[in-house]
Amino acid sequence: MNLAELFDLSFRGRRDSPGLQCAGPEGRLDTYTFGELDARSNQMARLLQDRGLRAGDRLCVYLPNSLELIDLYLACVKLGVVFVPINILYRERELAHLLTDADPSAVVAAGSLAAGLSVWQASDLEREAAALPAERLPVALEGEAPAAIAYTSGATGAAKGAVLTHHNFAANALNLVTCWKVSSADRFLLCLPLFHVHGLGNGLPAWLLSGCRMRLLERFDRRTAAETFLAFRPTLFFGVPAIYERLLEIPEEAARRIGGFMRLFVSGSAPLPARALEQFQARFGHVILERYGMTETLMNISNPYVGERRPGSVGRPLPGVSIRLVEGDGRPVPEAGIGEVQVRGPNVFAGYWRREEATRAAFDGGWFRTGDLASRSADGYYTLHGRLDDLILSGGFNIDPREIEEFLQEQEGVAEAAVIGAPDRVRGQAPVAYIVPQGSFDAAELEARCRRSLASFKVPRAFIAVEQLPRTVLGKLQRRLLMKPETAS
Repeated sequence: MNLAELFDLSFRGRRDSPGLQCAGPEGRLDTYTFGELDARSNQMARLLQDRGLRAGDRLCVYLPNSLELIDLYLACVKLGVVFVPINILYRERELAHLLTDADPSAVVAAGSLAAGLSVWQASDLEREAAALPAERLPVALEGEAPAAIAYTSGATGAAKGAVLTHHNFAANALNLVTCWKVSSADRFLLCLPLFHVHGLGNGLPAWLLSGCRMRLLERFDRRTAAETFLAFRPTLFFGVPAIYERLLEIPEEAARRIGGFMRLFVSGSAPLPARALEQFQARFGHVILERYGMTETLMNISNPYVGERRPGSVGRPLPGVSIRLVEGDGRPVPEAGIGEVQVRGPNVFAGYWRREEATRAAFDGGWFRTGDLASRSADGYYTLHGRLDDLILSGGFNIDPREIEEFLQEQEGVAEAAVIGAPDRVRGQAPVAYIVPQGSFDAAELEARCRRSLASFKVPRAFIAVEQLPRTVLGKLQRRLLMKPETAS
């Protein structure tokens, strides 16, 4: 079964029910039924086919959260085109790598991207699609077919594309809807970016499978968060720790009212500080449900909806997902020991796009090597203990420090650079750069150059001049010997 057939539980089974609320022209809030969403995406699929796209082609989409993005995602699902979301914070340097690597048949955006790059405008597609027939195209598609390529920095250099199949998304959605008791009675508030698997792989499929009503925001806005919650009155919300830190700023009376109609708050993409979990429970009256997943596997482990949500733990493996903890030599860790998390199940991706060697290295006898460290309690709860590598987890985004270092070392006045993740109250971690100057050193100018060339979340929060970087006798950088600032915020 492919995703389109699974989503027909809502498209056809609840076609007259309100499915989506989102911002329309001139700030208007528009509502669409599942039947209308089905028809719109059928029209978009016909337009993509008319423009030459076929099953297996890649379509890169560089758009903020919007109705147009959902139309394109669903059109790709129905046509068999591989949906490739692009982080809208990426700049030309980052876009160049992704667009070269994905080798897309087309790119959709709202505006220009780079000189010489042909881009389909989302507004033009929307207008042209509206004139086409709304009947579903007859496309035969198996569940093993790729549905999306999600790019992740991972642990080794430039971003790699994780190929996620229809089966991956379907297995994940079935788990979340079942284990978190998501139903058509829910009202789902989604502010997570749909270019990230947290929104694309968890949010959209859970919504479309359950048939609940979703309010889609372009982004989370701390200034209007309380107003949005009180106006829509959601029962379900997915967030990252940085968002929950901001929700703690909501006045107590409003927080109490929000907690009164909410059913479930879920947090992921980065560790949630125990302090924030306790403060949130006191203010909103809810224990946030923490879970653990990643781009290559979608969801792996979750605290229970019914049962103990253990602070500091990500819970137990989801149905059909097998977890093992191994030492560096591949042996199982002893009881209560810490080891690398390895995963096997229908949620695990098909491999890295056009990177056979990286794919082979990522698996150990059918088990995916996550690079994350964890321990398991006697009753089966898993607790994460950081990573084997130096990946920086900032506000739900994965940041490869080497990418920033390479850019910094291209700049005048920089002899060497090292980037580490420093503790940050809101984002969990934030990048901090250590610079060995070459001549004069201007931190403000260096920051300005970074902001022009890198996504905002990759810009170091501080630039610290040092005489030399700690290295081994073989010249390998020892990041852990760098002194981390107490806080980066």
